[in-house]
Amino acid sequence: MKALAYIRVSTTEQANEGVSLDAQRSAMESYCQLRGMELEAVFEDAAVSAGTPLADRPAGAELVAAVERGDGQAVVALKLDRLFRDAGDCLDVTRRWDGQGVALHLIDLGGQAIDTSTAMGRMFLTMLAGFAEMERNLIRERTQAAMDHKKAKGERVGHIPFGCTVAADGVLLEVCPAEQDTIEAMLARLNNGLSLRATARSLNEAGYTNRGRPWSYSAVNRISKREAS
Repeated sequence: MKALAYIRVSTTEQANEGVSLDAQRSAMESYCQLRGMELEAVFEDAAVSAGTPLADRPAGAELVAAVERGDGQAVVALKLDRLFRDAGDCLDVTRRWDGQGVALHLIDLGGQAIDTSTAMGRMFLTMLAGFAEMERNLIRERTQAAMDHKKAKGERVGHIPFGCTVAADGVLLEVCPAEQDTIEAMLARLNNGLSLRATARSLNEAGYTNRGRPWSYSAVNRISKREAS
């Protein structure tokens, strides 16, 4: 049986270090040797997010094409999250592979492996995909709740909005008088009937800057909408 292996890391730092990729490749080689498979090719995506569908990744697209050509009878990966972004992506792709007689092997599940060439393996994959998506959603909910709590306390969350600056404690936000003056000048021009583009041009001509950058139509539009909400 010919196998096609897939390895991935998310960040540029991991890709440059190469340790994780090498470890994944070594695990693929050992597994294939143990199972008597011929490792036909290893498809490597470096610094590619798990949020990108498999077919939209450079090496992921090559893997999908190789399966379509019939280059292998098995796809081998370390874990589910190396291949797929969510349960839907996982089940859609593996359903097509099933129809082509290609099994998925996930080889690092607490010392166990999943092989979808069997009914039991397929059932475990479906369960694993569902639980993985539930965990991602729980993490997203906890993160959003934490961010909402910080916002309610006036603490910094991500981008510092124009008109504010970080207080001396490095956590709370406070008003930036100079930027507030710019916002007032912007709103005054808009209230006097100037268009968004004319307002941006007028601010630039008057010496107002957007944190060192010239004002643009989109920046004026974004801030004016925020102030109106």
